[in-house]
Amino acid sequence: MTGKRFEVIHRDSVFSGPRVLRDNMTGVLYVSVSEGFGGGITVLVDRDGKPIVDEHYVQWLDSQNPAS
Repeated sequence: MTGKRFEVIHRDSVFSGPRVLRDNMTGVLYVSVSEGFGGGITVLVDRDGKPIVDEHYVQWLDSQNPAS
């Protein structure tokens, strides 16, 4: 974990296009787009409308903080 709440885990281009962000507390993935003076962010969902969670990250996070 980087210490930041959100981390860019994928981008199509350095300057524009969509970026995928991960919430480092929950593992939930978001897509962010910004062009010119506008932009937006939304949660990524599966076909059932449930938020997509980076399960590999959550497993890694759990292994770093084992329950007592």
